[in-house]
Order: sequence, then structure tokens, then C-alpha cells
Amino acid sequence: MKKLILLVSVLCVFGSQLFAQRKTYCNPINVDYGYTPIPNFSEQGRHRATADPVITVFKGNYYLFSTNQWGYWVSPDMSSWRFIPRKFLKPWHHVYDELCAPAVWVMGDTMMVIGSTYAKNFPIWMSTDPTRDNWKEAIDSFTVGAWDPGFLLDDDQRLYTYFGSSNFYPTYGQEIDRHTLAPIGERVELLHLVDSIHGWERFGEYNDNTFLKPFIEGSWMNKYNGKYYLQYGAPGTEFSGYGDGVYVSDKPLGPFIYQSHNPFSYKPGGFARGAGHGATYQDLSGNWWHVSTIVVNVKNNFERRIGIWPAGFDKEGILYCNTAYGDYPHYLPDGKADHLQSRFTGWMLLNYNKPVRVSSSFGSCAPNHAVDEDIRTWWSAATGNKGEWIESDLGEVSTLNAIQVNYADQDVDTSFLGKIPGLFHQYIISVSNDGKSWTNIVDKSANKTDVPHDYVELKSPIKGRYVRLTNIHMPTGKFAICGLRVFGKGNGKAPTAVKGFVPLRGDTDRRNIWMKWALSDQAQGYTIYCGTSPDKLYTSIMVYGKNDYYFKGAEKNQPYFFRIEAFNENGRGELSRVFRAD
Repeated sequence: MKKLILLVSVLCVFGSQLFAQRKTYCNPINVDYGYTPIPNFSEQGRHRATADPVITVFKGNYYLFSTNQWGYWVSPDMSSWRFIPRKFLKPWHHVYDELCAPAVWVMGDTMMVIGSTYAKNFPIWMSTDPTRDNWKEAIDSFTVGAWDPGFLLDDDQRLYTYFGSSNFYPTYGQEIDRHTLAPIGERVELLHLVDSIHGWERFGEYNDNTFLKPFIEGSWMNKYNGKYYLQYGAPGTEFSGYGDGVYVSDKPLGPFIYQSHNPFSYKPGGFARGAGHGATYQDLSGNWWHVSTIVVNVKNNFERRIGIWPAGFDKEGILYCNTAYGDYPHYLPDGKADHLQSRFTGWMLLNYNKPVRVSSSFGSCAPNHAVDEDIRTWWSAATGNKGEWIESDLGEVSTLNAIQVNYADQDVDTSFLGKIPGLFHQYIISVSNDGKSWTNIVDKSANKTDVPHDYVELKSPIKGRYVRLTNIHMPTGKFAICGLRVFGKGNGKAPTAVKGFVPLRGDTDRRNIWMKWALSDQAQGYTIYCGTSPDKLYTSIMVYGKNDYYFKGAEKNQPYFFRIEAFNENGRGELSRVFRAD
């Protein structure tokens, strides 16, 4: 018996060590985003921006391409990303956009890349070793001239492209000769937006602006179990409801049928909002993921970031994307996994709207903006000098597991256009139980990397009530923070089950559903799960600080099903029963 107890103890310790070694990440992902290279896009201030991401697995590495970065990133694990400088456009192209909304695909031992264009003189580039700037032209001029292109190399080795970005023209598809990269036949119209039926496709922040028709863009194609999944972004990149939808066909050029669950990628609430114009890919263990655009939209409509979400196909072949608590810490790939089961660590946000003290403040950039869970607001110190600080009071001694430091662009040097080499942030994070005696838990005073959304998973959990972030060095501008986010567990109880939840669907517009519930004093916020089938509630909506939500993204001709749970710094409450709105 003693030997058995010893063996169980060893296994438990070994198992806990394995669990502790699992790496985590937090959206927006922390890469060295370049600044917009377009002067008239930064008239309200220089700022970082990228979007339209693609992640491709090639020869054991992950490669991340996105708009206007003057290069791309490579990673062995989807955690640490190394930037590789590279300009793909030629001087005579005379455009600010460098590899805008890129397409990336693999043919045999070769990676292929092209940016968006309706010009006829853009090359397709190829590399057998993209771990360095080692590219050559596969073809001098791609005559299709595709905007927001995606490519699929089918199982029979026939190559297809899918493209389109417009609020008038459809998404097109066309076969491409894989040897000459010349088009075969005529392009084919594949799909239009139908916002009169699909509520989420309506233009506007809340799908209620009627002065413009919605935009379809961001084509992407995957083949799974003999079916073709044609994905697209809508209704506009500047909106929190920016999402990705999907049509399915038995053939690469259609006809395509609208999937019953749409948008499959959607995140309208929380700190990181928006999950549109992206790419669906498999990791090195074969699990599916979706990378997409996160909306900022403060200094320009095209101010954006990148997020990564677990995705997959259910047993009926429905493509889904799991964005629940998607801007909280999640586990990275660590072998085969069921992404219908959340990869959320369970570490809750400890300092939402909690008291804040700062060394100084600039203008209307108030201290509480650093803890309001809105990427579009920020606190700024009066300077960018060493020693400026911000301190968050968690309200009680809590268990800390991870911290995310999200910088904001306040008074960035006007020369910052495009990718600026050699930038770096330096800071120290310290904790205290009483606000007087402090211990450093993160020391990046010698850091030499650019970390605009730095995420630090602590080596082991730490107890503390006060968390202080002290500036050592800013790459430019003032010391400004749009999100000092502390994750872990409080000492209290999770909220009780939500009471009085009612989804109301009127007859005037069946695309709109108003949800209301009893406000709980215990809750920070609420997560709503919904879908067009009671067993496929794949869409999630995070709501902070209120007890209603006006959902205008419904399908006009389908019933909807809902569940809701409350959450706070101590955990998640009991999930409600399923409610139906006909």
C-alpha cells in the first residue's frame, strides 16, 4: 500500500509539472507590429496597425504574414515570433501598401506569397527556406490581379484562387495553372453578401448603419473531408462585429451553400474585439486554429491587431471558432486536442475597473482607462520618462498567474511610418500586499525587443494585492497603457447563476434579438453563448457592466438558442439552461 501511495504521489507531482509547463498566450498576440506606412492614414497620430493575417505551417515552423509589415514572422511554437524583414513590392509599383492582405500557400517544398492587387504587374514570390530573406520570383506578373486573394492547392494538385473586396462586386474564384501560374478559363462568381437575411452582414458597429452596403473581403479556402469551405470577412473591418462567414460546396468552384452556423468566427465584446478577415490552419499536431483581425479603430479605421482562436470542424462538418474568453490567457498547442472544449486557462481578470493610482496623467487619458477592458481607451502619463508608473489595486490579496501589458500610441514621433528597426520597451512589475513593501516579479529593464502587447506568464503563481508597472524605456511617445490586465484567481466565490434571462425577438426585424437579465452584484460581466441549434452554441458574446445586449447579427429565417453565465475575478458562474427565440 505504501508503494502504491508513493507511486500515485509521484504521478501527481509529475502530472502537475507537465501541466505547469504548458505554454499560454493572450490576445492580441504580442508581435512587433509596425506603424502604418501611409501618411494620410495617420493624420490623427502615428500608430501601429496591421490586419488580414495568414498563418501557414511550413517545414516545422509557423509563418505569420499580415498587411503592411515590411516582412513577416516565423515561430516554432506559436509563442515566440521572430521578425524577418522583407519588402515584396518593387519600387515601380508606386503604392504605400506593402503586401496588403497577403495570400500564402504551399506547393510541395515551396512557399508562395502574393499581396492584394488589381494591377497586372505584381509578382508571385517563392521560397524553399523562408526562415531567412531568401525569395525569388515564381512569376513576374500575376495577370489575375486578385484583391484579398486566397489560394487552394487541391488533392489532385489543381490550383485555385479566390478573391474580392467590395461592397458591390462578389467573391470570385478561378483555376490557376500550377506550373505557369496563368489563369485557366474565366473567373466565376461564387457568393454575394445577403444582409437582408444574414443580420451579421449588415454594415455598422451595431449592424444598423444604412448609408453603405456591407463589404465582403478576405477570401480563404480550406478543404476538409472532401468538402470545400469558402470563408469571407464582413461587414467592415472597423467594426466590433467584424467576423468571418463560410459557404460549403462539394466542388472547388461551387455551387456553394451558406453554412447553418454563421458567422463562424465572431467576437463583438471584450478587450479584443473583432474576429474577421483571417485564415484557418492546422497546427503541427493537426488541430485547427483561426487567425484574424482585431479592431482598434481610434486613430484610423484601419488601426488593427491580430488574434488567434481555437477552431475546428464538428462531427457534422460544421466549421466553428471558439472565441469564448478569447482575450484571456489560453493554452497553446500541446498535442491533439478537442477545440470544442475550451483552451481557456481559467485565470480570471483580477483588476477590471478596480482603483488605480498613477505617477502623472496627460490630458483626458484618465488612469481608469487602463483597466476598463477597452482597447480603444488608454491612460497616458505626462511623459515617457523613466520612473513613470501605474498601480492597480486588486481589492484583496489574490493569486496572480499572468500579466498583459498593452501599450497605447500617445504622441508617437511623426517620423514613425512603417517598420522601425531597433525599437524596444523596458519596464518592471512589482507587487505588494500592503502598498508599502514591494517585490519585483517581472524585470524587463534589460529587454531589447519591441513588445507592444507584452504577455508574461509567471513561472509560478504569486500572491499580491497591489500591482505596479514602472516604465524604464519607451520606444517613442509618452508612457501610455490601454490595458494593464492582471490574471489569476481571487479569494471569493464565483457568481451565482444568472436569473431572469429573456431573449426577445420582435416581428419588425427578425434579424434583431434583445436579451435582458437580472443584474448581479457579484458579476464583473456575462458571457452569452448562442447558435441556430441547441447543441451548437458556438458563438459567444462577452458583456461587461450591464444586464442587456441587443444582438443584431441573427439569421432572419432561423430560430436561435441561448445560454448565459456570469463571471468575476473568482471564476465563472453556473451556465443557464438553453433558451429559445423563435
